[in-house]
Amino acid sequence: MKRLQIKTAQNVDINFTMANVGQRLSAFIIDNIIKLAYIYLAYTYLDFHVIENTMESDQWSIKAIDILIFLPVTFYSLYSEILLNGQTIGKKLLKIKVINIDGFKPSILDYSIRWFLRTIDFNFFSLIYIYIASLGLGSEYELLIFIFLLGKLVGFLMIIFTKKHQRFGDLMANTVVVYLKDDVKFSDTILEKITDTYKPLYPAVIRLSDNDARIIKETFKTASKINDYSTLVKLRTKIIEVTGIKMTHKSDKEFIDVVLKDYNYYTQSM
Repeated sequence: MKRLQIKTAQNVDINFTMANVGQRLSAFIIDNIIKLAYIYLAYTYLDFHVIENTMESDQWSIKAIDILIFLPVTFYSLYSEILLNGQTIGKKLLKIKVINIDGFKPSILDYSIRWFLRTIDFNFFSLIYIYIASLGLGSEYELLIFIFLLGKLVGFLMIIFTKKHQRFGDLMANTVVVYLKDDVKFSDTILEKITDTYKPLYPAVIRLSDNDARIIKETFKTASKINDYSTLVKLRTKIIEVTGIKMTHKSDKEFIDVVLKDYNYYTQSM
């Protein structure tokens, strides 16, 4: 498996194992099975004939209901990655995760770019076919299936042949997909000593991910040893940007130290 090395602001190297195309394909298949299961259940247990008969003269309402029913499928990967911290159900089962190329948690905009550009990665040729068909091409189902499968290959070919296993959506969103095989060792690196009577100050630290906490801790330790105040300022700025915390400490060192302790307090007590 390929490795991804990320350098923090203080030149601390953090290594990640890249998710390979097999893992991503397996996660993709699982997610699509979930989508198909939802569609099957929707058509099985919702009586569309009754809805259509009731609204026979109101075609707009029927179309609106169709759109509402398919919204969970359409936005599945987007809201899953946002709510599950870079993972869909398929990615969670395969132990892979989306992270920012700099090691931090992607923003909602990053997730949105990845989701929107799936159109190019997996459905580009299908859209071309639909456009041509709208101009008068007959219903050639074999051609549609062939173009559909070919369209799905675009994203996977990019994953195989790009240096960091990135599809077009990853390149544009500045994200990569990594394999979380080192979860146990990873957790050990972000633990902080806190007492039973410890009282946290910043609840918003739960917006950080484990990746964020590890990067913050390693950079903080190195910068503190040599009194690199410039790096500490950058670190504090990034923490506030990600979490929205209103800093009450006058010292960056004290603030970052408390942030790490608070993160451990909330994540260990959950």
